[in-house]
Amino acid sequence: MTAVTENAPVRRAGGVRALWAGNPAAVVQRGLLAARSSSWVVVLSGFFEPVFYLLSMGIGLGALIGTVETTSGLEVSYAAFIAPALLAVSAMNGAIYDSTWNVFFKLNYGKLYEGMLSTSLGPLDVALGEILYALLRGLLYATGFMIIMQIAGLNLAWTAILAIPAVLLIAFGFASLGMAVTSYMKAFQHMDWINFVLLPMFLFSATLYPITVYPEFIQVIVKIFPLWHGVELVRGLTTGALYWGMLWHVLYYVVMIAVGLVFTTKRLRALFLD
Repeated sequence: MTAVTENAPVRRAGGVRALWAGNPAAVVQRGLLAARSSSWVVVLSGFFEPVFYLLSMGIGLGALIGTVETTSGLEVSYAAFIAPALLAVSAMNGAIYDSTWNVFFKLNYGKLYEGMLSTSLGPLDVALGEILYALLRGLLYATGFMIIMQIAGLNLAWTAILAIPAVLLIAFGFASLGMAVTSYMKAFQHMDWINFVLLPMFLFSATLYPITVYPEFIQVIVKIFPLWHGVELVRGLTTGALYWGMLWHVLYYVVMIAVGLVFTTKRLRALFLD
């Protein structure tokens, strides 16, 4: 007598072990191995974009504008004003690229996550591993840009060194939320929404001019954007104008990271394990 069985998705037991195997490093290692065959021109393009903005806007417009007043009331040169903002943008670009376009391909075409989750890895391992890999690109962009700022004399205080961990926090926030949003997208056309959101964030998050130029009701809207919090945090560190309110920017990104990880983990489990 023979029994006929049907292949069905294996549902893991509940609890933490169903979500976490403690091995996100395997996902990071896989990403680094795959990066060997990638075009480094594409990788470097995200770094040079803010550098070109700094050279054109900082030198060109800076000669016409002169000094700008920061949120804390400090007068700095225009180049020193926009440089930390572009540093935050650089980290955002690096993290978003890896957590959206790369994740979308792996999720919908490469079917890599389906294979990963058929091993001992849990959805939290995959989510955290991909986000950590995205952080590497954000760190690469930020470190290179920070060196350029130092050479140009745009780091105005010793606290500028703290901008590196701040930038990692920013990249972590964007990567986790970016991956969460991407897990719900089904077609390449949906990826246009990413640029639709990023462009106004870049233009209006007090990157190129102070937020005080806006009417108060627009300032409230701008302060909802995550990039604004990153810009203010990094600008305070590079200029040395520290204040207790900067802790709210840190808390914003901590919440952003937690929300992104929770949604990404639940989404991957729903797609491949339930």
